[in-house]
Amino acid sequence: MVTTLSAMFCPFCDLISDPHNPLVVEVAAETSVLLDHAPVFLGHALVIPTDHVEHLLVASPETVAQVAHRTQAVARASVAAFGTDGVLTVTNTVISQSVPHLHTHVIPRRHKDGLRGFLWPRQRYASDTELIDYRDRLRDALHGYCAPQRTKQ
Repeated sequence: MVTTLSAMFCPFCDLISDPHNPLVVEVAAETSVLLDHAPVFLGHALVIPTDHVEHLLVASPETVAQVAHRTQAVARASVAAFGTDGVLTVTNTVISQSVPHLHTHVIPRRHKDGLRGFLWPRQRYASDTELIDYRDRLRDALHGYCAPQRTKQ
């Protein structure tokens, strides 16, 4: 668990302390589920670690796994409950994170629902050289940070 001073002022922590709040879907030991107070589409939910964790970069691998596992369950439930075609899942990390508590948005989606511009404008690499440079920089940083575990075959 990563707790900081902001946990004392966290609206999500405040919400889950009142399980009778209409935005609270469920509160469990590891993760909790809330409805977004300003949904992109009705049924837009948030999956959060129950213990305060500011964002993805400081979360433990166990917390990330718990949030991901619950996000998958909420996504499946959302499709079943609302009859949607799928969901959009998004985790803002620091930038565009309006509440400093790790959360993943589970947004119900329908084909041709009109949602545009969420991840745009997009860019193109100026050249193959630039593409390879960005690939190699990310690959080097990723391998230096957390090399993938390889299993023997």
